[in-house]
Amino acid sequence: MGRLILKPGKERSLLHRHPWLFAGAVDRVEGRVSPGATVSLIGHDGRFLARAAYSPHSAIRARVWTFDEAEPVDHAFFKRRIQRALAYRAAQVCGTGAVRLVFGEADGLPGLVVDHYRSVDGGRQQLVCQFMAVGVEAWKGPIVDALVRETGCAHVYERSDVSIREKEGLEQTTGLLAGDEPPELLLVDEGGVRYQVDVRKGHKTGFYIDQRDSRALIARNSAGRDVLNCFCYTGGFSLAALKGEARSVLSIDSSGEALAHARANVLANGFDSQRAQWLDADAFRTLRSLHQDGQSFDLIVLDPPKLAPSQQHVDRAARAYKDINLSGLKLLRPGGLLATYSCSGAIGAPLFQKIVADAAADAGADVRILGRLGAGADHPMLAGFPEGEYLKGLWLQRI
Repeated sequence: MGRLILKPGKERSLLHRHPWLFAGAVDRVEGRVSPGATVSLIGHDGRFLARAAYSPHSAIRARVWTFDEAEPVDHAFFKRRIQRALAYRAAQVCGTGAVRLVFGEADGLPGLVVDHYRSVDGGRQQLVCQFMAVGVEAWKGPIVDALVRETGCAHVYERSDVSIREKEGLEQTTGLLAGDEPPELLLVDEGGVRYQVDVRKGHKTGFYIDQRDSRALIARNSAGRDVLNCFCYTGGFSLAALKGEARSVLSIDSSGEALAHARANVLANGFDSQRAQWLDADAFRTLRSLHQDGQSFDLIVLDPPKLAPSQQHVDRAARAYKDINLSGLKLLRPGGLLATYSCSGAIGAPLFQKIVADAAADAGADVRILGRLGAGADHPMLAGFPEGEYLKGLWLQRI
């Protein structure tokens, strides 16, 4: 087994059980090691720190498998990790047809995401995986075998069409890993609402599973309200609002294909389509024009795509987040509710709150924080890995 010897004083993050080692912390590599190989991370004083997957092309030079020197990284290791992840979800998540079974570092499998979909149409079960780091790529076969055995789900599809793979020296890829090709659409039930999921071409693995709790929040607070849902994609929050008996729902997205799926979702649930309006438009410009037209709403959802993929994009993203929140607050009636989100890992929760507070000040709005929002229990967080909290949101009321 190869070894990565750290520079003096660079072991602190590992001692605090952070699962990443950056290239600048490495003094030298000992032994012949290939991408994805398991290496020992060794302090400058010679003490063992962790076993990790070696990634020579990435700024994250090693991703930790285990901090236990006695634990080998072999087929049984991945079986144990997957068993542990499944047991946690079984205890924490129920009553939904879409669950994140593996969430990367939080489950001791850095770079791996696995989502499970159960269709209400024929009962098909489908696993969808993203292998985003060279370590899990190297163990793809054993991981897929363990997933099939431990879940009893025979159908596994890969959606590793993510740009982060290129930083790992990997090509983007999609395709069948086990079982049969997935159907064009899966119909999954979440909280009594049916959603069509395209696991082959949809965003992420086909559905924004991480917003389950927030969709339930919107459903509970929509009765009798005029709702605006920006960046609506296939209508997740819009359907939740309709389920919650919203008086009207205006949904905006720049993808006509996504809006077509959203309309189909309304019909699949038997909701009154007269209560739902759809705009194929740029949300930033439309928010401003709605205000200029004198429109207003009782409940607004702002859930834009990732605007800051890295630290280099933070300033520009902050301006964009402020723009949409300023416009949204101007459209919000007194007593109205705003659910606003950032899924940019580079935008921390304190910065996001400051951006929203600055937007409220510019809008001349007094706003109270009713709650802080984030991903569901199937997206757990490690205490020593704050980077895992990529999704953060605020539940606000205009006074």
